[in-house]
Amino acid sequence: MADLDHPLRTATGIPRIAVVIVTYNSAKVLGECLRSIAAARQVTLSKIVIADNASTDGSLALAKAAPGLSVRSIQIGHNAGYAAAINAAVATLHLASLDAVFVMNPDCRLRPDSLRVLFDALRQQPQRGLAVPRLVNPDGTIQPSLRRTPTVVRALAEAVIGGNLAGRLGTLGEQITDPQVYDRPGNAAWATGAALLVTTRAVQDIGPWDESFFLYSEETEYALRAADRGWDLWYEPAAVVEHLGGESRTNPALSALETVNKVRLFRRRQSPPTASAYFAAVVLGELIRTLTGRRTAWASVQALLWSSRRRMLFPH
Repeated sequence: MADLDHPLRTATGIPRIAVVIVTYNSAKVLGECLRSIAAARQVTLSKIVIADNASTDGSLALAKAAPGLSVRSIQIGHNAGYAAAINAAVATLHLASLDAVFVMNPDCRLRPDSLRVLFDALRQQPQRGLAVPRLVNPDGTIQPSLRRTPTVVRALAEAVIGGNLAGRLGTLGEQITDPQVYDRPGNAAWATGAALLVTTRAVQDIGPWDESFFLYSEETEYALRAADRGWDLWYEPAAVVEHLGGESRTNPALSALETVNKVRLFRRRQSPPTASAYFAAVVLGELIRTLTGRRTAWASVQALLWSSRRRMLFPH
């Protein structure tokens, strides 16, 4: 871990932040995203980098025309995934001239003070390396974005009684669904990667994002690896980001990819017997949901049990 003798300090008191946005056919949402960034207060937006995964809908042209912003775009050349695009963008940054890097989805909209509030939360304690905001839906309701460390017991609880209920019962579930938790700042094991501020010291110490996770679980792996290095992930509810949300709950292929990747990550970090128990718990949960007619669950079962189905999920 990097030297942690003192919290973050900036020469002027105004944090210098680079913003990294990963796009893939994001023209419908990118304009509002960029306008929200332009309205950010009490921070210096040192650089805004858009890493584009071969969009065909004019996303890059929209980025270049963004009013009031100097945007640099990187063309990945193919759909390389979220982690690979982040790494390509970060590689263009002069980290020594920055205090933090903010990684975000194009379907997010920042409140004007969100970046400053997140940075101020990080500078309170030297071991805080990552900070996430309160994510809300367009109607203002909370998006459950915080997670606990994955375990076999939590996977089994979510399989049997469902993630929403398990997340409300103490620390039983991996996903935290108790709305009262989202009113309090505090540490979390990991969080949805739609909006994430990382100090440059942590960026350098943690290393690049794991590109073997094409989509989903890359933020889990990154946060858990950060914790391995001694960095805390801090949740700050005073920073608010509106997030439109993805399709993993309704798209069978994306749901299957999400499920497969969380099993892959768990297997990497645990012993074979523990990983096998986790796999069985996840399969059980998806089978139970398949009985209710959920197409996304059946797609997940097939991907977990048959390698031919898994190969279809990974473009490379």
